[in-house]
Amino acid sequence: MSDQAATLFLLGATHHTASLELREKLALAGAKLEDLHRALQSLAGLREFAVLNTCNRVEIYGVATTPDTVDRLQASFCAMNQMEPALFEKIRLNLRGHPTVQHLLEVAAGVDSQMIGETEILGQVKAAYAAAQARGTTGPVLNRVFQKSFQAAKHVRTHTAIGEGQISVASVAVDLALKIFGNLQPCHVLILGAGDIGEKTARAFKSRGAGRLTVASRRLQHAQEIAGSLAAQAVPFERVADTLSEFDIAVCSTAAPEPVVTPAMAISAMRRRAARPLFFIDLAMPRNIAPEVAHLANVFLYNLDDLAKIAAENLALREAEIHRVRALLADKAAALWQQVEPRIGGNHTAE
Repeated sequence: MSDQAATLFLLGATHHTASLELREKLALAGAKLEDLHRALQSLAGLREFAVLNTCNRVEIYGVATTPDTVDRLQASFCAMNQMEPALFEKIRLNLRGHPTVQHLLEVAAGVDSQMIGETEILGQVKAAYAAAQARGTTGPVLNRVFQKSFQAAKHVRTHTAIGEGQISVASVAVDLALKIFGNLQPCHVLILGAGDIGEKTARAFKSRGAGRLTVASRRLQHAQEIAGSLAAQAVPFERVADTLSEFDIAVCSTAAPEPVVTPAMAISAMRRRAARPLFFIDLAMPRNIAPEVAHLANVFLYNLDDLAKIAAENLALREAEIHRVRALLADKAAALWQQVEPRIGGNHTAE
């Protein structure tokens, strides 16, 4: 196959077709993301690539120069995740050419999200692109497509109301807590995980009047920095099991590849809570809280799919904008594809 037959592609899976359990199986947690990068860098026929790995999607964007490149990539990806190829093919997203461009623009703009209009995804797409650039795995095609996707996302957020209400995982999590408790002032809230989502969630709780806030992380210094800026407390990650009973709400968003809150931890905490309920909100992928915890008396567990349902209840406010945004992005994707298509067939200097 000559470079004239090279193709821009997308291979992956998202919340549209994959259940929470399957997304969890495909999530590139821990060393898996590094392992995938190494495998892709040694894959013959893959000229450029970037990996977008979030709570609701694992997507590999690339330029393939042989007919079987994507098939071999899929085989490697399935083997790494111990998933039968036949199952993956039922849930996969497999795009070529112009639809790949259209999809990335919609992802970056937040209209392909589980929570339509959410704000975190653009930062995640930028981070994925920056990581690929740092590894030297992007070139003239992906550079142009990703950079233009950022411009398109900014344009639709400026010229439409798709982001009305500042929808985000953090804001929906706090809205849920407010619905449950009515008033957050008496509540003691634990934020387990001091990454970007954890910090945003901590700030959202503080802005909505949470009375006591505690941040825990394996990176204690980072937890202390966030806590210090919010007049909150910071505790070492190792103390969470012993102090869990002190909290009314626990929000988990660590990058751990396995649950950090086990049934045994929850049982122990509830024994010390004298029938007072404990609410868990799991914002992580893979999940941070063992699903079995939900079966305990007076324990209530909400995950990302639950939050998406809550966000959907408010979707009517933005629904009229979705068609407008998709039309705007379709025009931009068509123009961008005309720019990109000639670059795919040849070897150009990276931009």
